[in-house]
Amino acid sequence: MKNIRNFCIIAHIDHGKSTLADRLLELTGTIEPRKMTNQILDRLDLERERGITIKLTPVRLKYRGYELNLIDTPGHVDFSYEVSRSLAAVEGAILLVDATQGIQAQTLANLYLAIEQNLVIIPVINKIDLPAAEVEKTKGEIIKLLGYSSEEIICISAKTGKGVTEILDRIIKVVPAPAGEESKPLRALIFDSNYDKYRGVVAYIRVFDGVIHQGEKIKLLATGAVSEALEVGFFDPNYHKSRELQAGEIGYVVTNFHEVSECRVGDTLTLEKEAQKIIPLKGYTEVKPMVFAGVFPKEGDAFENLREAMGRLKLNDAALVYEPEQSQALGYGFRCGFLGLLHLEIFQERLRREFNLDLIVTVPSVAYKIYRRNGDEPEVIRSPQQLPSGAEIDHIEEPWIRLDIITPKNYLGAVMKLAQEKRGVYRNTEYLDETRVILHYEMPLSMILTDFYDKLKSLTSGYGSINYEMLDYRRAEVVRLDIMVADHIVEPLATIVYRDEAFKRGKEIVTTLKESLPREMFVIKLQAVIGGQIIAAERISALRKDVTAKLYGGDVTRKRKLLEKQRQGKKKMMALGRGQVDIPSEVFVKLLKH
Repeated sequence: MKNIRNFCIIAHIDHGKSTLADRLLELTGTIEPRKMTNQILDRLDLERERGITIKLTPVRLKYRGYELNLIDTPGHVDFSYEVSRSLAAVEGAILLVDATQGIQAQTLANLYLAIEQNLVIIPVINKIDLPAAEVEKTKGEIIKLLGYSSEEIICISAKTGKGVTEILDRIIKVVPAPAGEESKPLRALIFDSNYDKYRGVVAYIRVFDGVIHQGEKIKLLATGAVSEALEVGFFDPNYHKSRELQAGEIGYVVTNFHEVSECRVGDTLTLEKEAQKIIPLKGYTEVKPMVFAGVFPKEGDAFENLREAMGRLKLNDAALVYEPEQSQALGYGFRCGFLGLLHLEIFQERLRREFNLDLIVTVPSVAYKIYRRNGDEPEVIRSPQQLPSGAEIDHIEEPWIRLDIITPKNYLGAVMKLAQEKRGVYRNTEYLDETRVILHYEMPLSMILTDFYDKLKSLTSGYGSINYEMLDYRRAEVVRLDIMVADHIVEPLATIVYRDEAFKRGKEIVTTLKESLPREMFVIKLQAVIGGQIIAAERISALRKDVTAKLYGGDVTRKRKLLEKQRQGKKKMMALGRGQVDIPSEVFVKLLKH
């Protein structure tokens, strides 16, 4: 155990975590040069396409007689739960800071998570080879933040490999060897998992005490599930079978569990024969979703496929929360909770790619507390459809967040104006240095769900960043906004909006629908409605077949008769219910991004 070091890389998004991981793999000879590719630890196609890390990824490195277990972590705020799980499995963290951007919001957030876990922090400045690099300025920010001396900060270029060897030497020197004893009963923490259709759940574990061998009977303490360890091993970065995993090591166990509910992230894995003696490990704080949306299969008979896909994805995405939901318009589906809009978007795309599912996703909302006139306890609703009529409601409360915005000082006025437009309450300003500030706000969570981050990036030329955490619930003047298409209420388009913004939002939705929906053989009425009152409306004109094309001359009444017959036919279509409009899934996505 004395030659084992467990560490992770934490940073803001795009500060070079995956590139640094590539160089570490290359310098330690973990990957053969001919097999080396960029973002080698980013295994999802989505990660490579977007250039971001979505999933934590473990790998074992060999260096100067030491076993180094690395966990690469995401940087986006929506995947902070992945970071917290990684931190619980290691003793040290590389804090990576981009020399061209300095300390950003998620740098601070991830750093505080690491400090809470009492991890050894190794500060590293990356991208020193770029012309825009401000190394001394970034050093000053780190010194001010952590109190480190200038000599303790490592300067590197992950792209060229300059200075990366020094990181490996520093890890060996300052990160402590894992505590624990091989002679004690087995205790291993499940920090992630995956599903193999032939071998069941593959649990990613950090062994704290004891030893596990292939073929031994295992038990999970939280679920009580019992199975056999079909295989144990480590990551190189693929699965590499080994004879055993000892205390202090990070690896995997093929559990043979085929019910995904039996194996939970955060559970303690032990041997069945020793289970009575074991005190469970601390595990993880239960994740609290911030954004809720309904997810329905476009084809009704695909519900069971969706249920199975959701269960398997839950294994690999512990932050996903869902429960069954039924809609009159859309049938059976699920009400899902996410950590943010990017999390929702990635989830939807993974279901489409990995499970070939075509979905309808309703407009996202936050969880509201409803206080009824005749009740004492508040009722939590997670969808607009659950909102009772106005006559029953005493008042409504919405979630608020504590929001930190880091921005160059030059953009201060524009950023403050944006925050004010989004109903933010200013608290105070901190200066990181002479050019950058941290703005502290309190704001309704619903205000950052859609375009806040994009607008911030646009206003600050890409230099602005945010981090947020839940604060409390506060009173809100909100109403349910329904959308009618061809006189039919479209449930997935219902949303909860501020009363004073209802007209503007309703107008935006019906205008977008007018621009996006294909024309039909009848007039399509588009209406935004609150409590039966129409507040905004648009129309899509009907396609019209030229029924008079074959007429050549003759009495004009013949033409009028044909046009009247056509008009009556369209009325009949509407009366028979054929005026319902099938809204394509891409239209839902377009509205979602508004």
